[in-house]
Amino acid sequence: MSPQVEAALFIFGLVAIGYLAGLTGYLRAETGEALGEFAVGVALPLLLFRTMLSADFHGAAPWALWAAYFSSVAIAWTLGHLMTTRLFGRDARAGVVGGVSGSFSNTVLLGIPLVLGVYGQAGFEVLALIVSVHLGAMMAATIVVFAVLEGGDRGFRPLDLARTFVGKLAVNPLIVGIVAGLAWRMTGVPLPSLAARFVDGLGNIAGPLALFSMGLGLRRYGISGNLRPGLTLAFLKLMVMPAIMLGMATLFGLPPLVASVAVLTAALPAGVNCYLIAVQFGTGQALASNTITLATGLGVATTSFWIMVLHAVYG
Repeated sequence: MSPQVEAALFIFGLVAIGYLAGLTGYLRAETGEALGEFAVGVALPLLLFRTMLSADFHGAAPWALWAAYFSSVAIAWTLGHLMTTRLFGRDARAGVVGGVSGSFSNTVLLGIPLVLGVYGQAGFEVLALIVSVHLGAMMAATIVVFAVLEGGDRGFRPLDLARTFVGKLAVNPLIVGIVAGLAWRMTGVPLPSLAARFVDGLGNIAGPLALFSMGLGLRRYGISGNLRPGLTLAFLKLMVMPAIMLGMATLFGLPPLVASVAVLTAALPAGVNCYLIAVQFGTGQALASNTITLATGLGVATTSFWIMVLHAVYG
């Protein structure tokens, strides 16, 4: 077993332990929510803050990386929408949830610890480039698409949408952590030793805490209703999207490390934001829940597969 595959098994093992803790009743679902809030609100932002202070991104070209990654997102989103509406006969609003579920990677709770475990700090610095724009781009696209579908008598109001989007983004702790780290870096002032110890102490627990809380949270979403759409979208997310990303990495000429991180990010299961979007807009909750749970359960095998493929392609 290669060290990279072993790292993937360890990462998904932590998710499984969290899930078992909820399944057996050892810990309550509310505990998972609290741990998740701490991970996303405190530990992960500090990890990103620390990364921004010293990252050199190892030759990554942000525009090429972003263009390649979000091209694969756009294709996977379109396929997910068409599968949901044409193959399973759902309406256009549920199609948006299907598109999001087939393209919205769990870059934070799962992606950060996985990339750190497989590619180390160098890979995490590349992932940080994706994380810095991923949530904003995906949420903006979702808000705009739903606004167009639901315009009705109110019409499409881009200024109102922009204010809502910017307001939500400005208080997102992950974005705050990235911006704060870059801002401090620009000052050229070293981080005081005591402050660095706080940042390191909390940042170092971010990965395991995020994974355990994610597993515990999966017990809450579960599987219900018709499984075929969820399985189809899970296959799209886990196998088709990373294959598209691998092609895009070749097309845009991404360096090996950058391409590997981008493909592994594309191969991640769908994140909980898909379910939250479904709840917010009142459609496709079971579809999103099934996709998240099934994709996460299958992710240990598919992620290990893609790690081996990337090792064969890029060494």
